[in-house]
Amino acid sequence: MKLRKKKTKPKPLRLPGDLDAAQLVDRILRVDQAGEYGALRIYAGQLAVLRRRGGSAAIERMAAKEQEHLDAFNKLLVERRARPTALMPLWHVAGFALGAGTALLGPRAAMACTVAVEEVIDAHYAGQVERLGADEAALRRTIERFRQDELEHRDRALEEGAEDAPLHGPLTAAIKAASRLAIWLSERI
Repeated sequence: MKLRKKKTKPKPLRLPGDLDAAQLVDRILRVDQAGEYGALRIYAGQLAVLRRRGGSAAIERMAAKEQEHLDAFNKLLVERRARPTALMPLWHVAGFALGAGTALLGPRAAMACTVAVEEVIDAHYAGQVERLGADEAALRRTIERFRQDELEHRDRALEEGAEDAPLHGPLTAAIKAASRLAIWLSERI
C-alpha cells in the first residue's frame, strides 16, 4: 500500500531584497495612509476652488469617505507600530496644488483627476490584496472594502463628466504617472 503525500503549495522563492511579511505590512500601511491623506488634500484643493463656483456635493461625499479611510489607516499605523512616510509635508502641498489646479480647469477636470487617481489606486489595492497572506485576512478585507469605495468614486466622477474635461488624455496620463511615483516614493521613504 502506497502512502500518498499531501500536496502542499510550494513557498514562493524569496530573493535578496524581498520583503518579509512584517515589512510588507509596514510598507502597505505607510503607503495607504499617505495615499488617503493625499486624496483628502486633493479634494481640499478642489473644494477651495469649486465652493466659490457653487460647490460640489459629490466631492464633499468622496472626501468624507476618504477621511474614514485615513482614520482607519492612522489607527492601523499605531496598532502595528508602522512608521508613516517622511514625505507627508510634500503630499500636503502637492495634493492641494493638484486639486486646486484641476478645479481651476473646471469641475470636469476635477472629476478627471479623481478618475485618474482612482484607476491607479484600484490596481494598487488589488496588488496589495493579492500579496497579503491568509494571516492578514482582516487587513485584506479592509483594503478590498476601501478599493470598492474608490471604484465608486471613479464611477461617480465618470457620471459627472470626467471624460469631457479639457485635455482629458494628457491630463489623466500626467496624474496617473504622478500617482504611481507618489506610491513608489511613499512605500520607501
